Amino acid sequence: MITGKTLIDWGFAPGSWFSEGIAAAQAAADRGEDPRAAAAALAPELRPQRAMSAPGTVPYHLNIRAENDGDAENIANVQAHMDELMRVPTIRAGAVMPDACPAGRAPGTIPVGGVIATENAIHPGFHSADICCSMALTSFGDVDPTSIIDAGMAWSHFGGGGRPRGAQIRPPAEILQAMDANPFLKTLTSAAIEHFATQGDGNHFFYVGRRASTGDVTLVTHHGSRKPGALLYKAGMALAEETRRAVSRETPSHNAWIEADTAEGEAYWEALQIIRLWTKANHYAIHDLVAEALGLEPVDRFWNEHNFVFRKTDGLFYHAKGATPAYDGFSADDTGLTLVPLNMGEPILITRGKDAPNGLGFSPHGAGRNFSRSAFLRAQTETPEEQLAAVRKRIDARFFSGVPDASELPAAYKNADTVRSQLAEFGLCEVVDTVEPVGCIMAGDWQVNAPWRKKKAAKAARDSQADSIG
Repeated sequence: MITGKTLIDWGFAPGSWFSEGIAAAQAAADRGEDPRAAAAALAPELRPQRAMSAPGTVPYHLNIRAENDGDAENIANVQAHMDELMRVPTIRAGAVMPDACPAGRAPGTIPVGGVIATENAIHPGFHSADICCSMALTSFGDVDPTSIIDAGMAWSHFGGGGRPRGAQIRPPAEILQAMDANPFLKTLTSAAIEHFATQGDGNHFFYVGRRASTGDVTLVTHHGSRKPGALLYKAGMALAEETRRAVSRETPSHNAWIEADTAEGEAYWEALQIIRLWTKANHYAIHDLVAEALGLEPVDRFWNEHNFVFRKTDGLFYHAKGATPAYDGFSADDTGLTLVPLNMGEPILITRGKDAPNGLGFSPHGAGRNFSRSAFLRAQTETPEEQLAAVRKRIDARFFSGVPDASELPAAYKNADTVRSQLAEFGLCEVVDTVEPVGCIMAGDWQVNAPWRKKKAAKAARDSQADSIG
């Protein structure tokens, strides 16, 4: 059966002729003739294929150095991915940050800590489902830090899903209006409301500390665009796959792209900017809930994204997969300061970028990992509770779900001093201040008591009871 997908796989661009082309190709196939030739006779044009570059054609900057065996193995894996990734025909430059680590098994997957510059191409796979993962800071002056941590447990929201009905918070009206006017986002307003003022899981956090320069108690949150961003990513990948099949079938699906100068590309770029505004508002909605609960007034506030797509004056699109922008004017709300976290027990760095050419104007976004979560957990000899007890001797570490996640404790991350020294060694940014840790909230292993798991356990208990009665 010949379908529109068949024609796209053959390299034809979708258009009004498709139904006629499908019919002609199917008829030719039924007669034992060449169906592709029959479709080609009706097609307005067959788009030329763009081949992958030869290995090593497009070089990249490696801003990372091994200091132990774990580092060396991790860097080798990152380089293997980058060597293959740089062959994608849209790519013009690349860089690897000191916190880099692989983000997938498929060859040529962009690593965390990777920056890729492309020409006329937006790659959804490069920003991934956690679009606009970002950091936001609010300083409150000389207040009780424990009260803010307590308020975070009451007013923030971690784990799967959004806020339940009756506890939902509406995003700003202008953001919902912009979403409604965008073809990629107009069906996502319900998700945008449900997931507003939520933080998700994984390495996202609610961190409280003191500014080293002022002593001001400061809240820093870390999260992305939640379900609205994930759904936008899914739509973007579907569109990118259509382009890949039409113009570069040699390129792997995970590295497919959207052509930026098309109507669809312009709409997707606009959708990214709207999701960025939603995410910024999402951070500050949580900050404001805490401030209102405690009667506090912010004395300073700024934020930055570190998992996004940026467009520079050179016209190229810079995809930061876990990399902090470190050049002036990266956004309309750029304050010149950015935030680089390390782990829950270490200071959060307040940095100023140096627009280093070897970093393509970016710096690290955190400490990174040498081992995957699963590999780290397999190697542990202490229970998560035992590890958490050791961390709690230094900071007020809490997990929103009540179940600790050992893969988010400090030992799971790279050595913070190593990353900090290498961002200076490679001249990527300057540390101008720090937020010294007092406490941190993370999601924890929320799936242990997830609603679906509770329902499954309850059903098993009922079935067991019924069997015993029978």
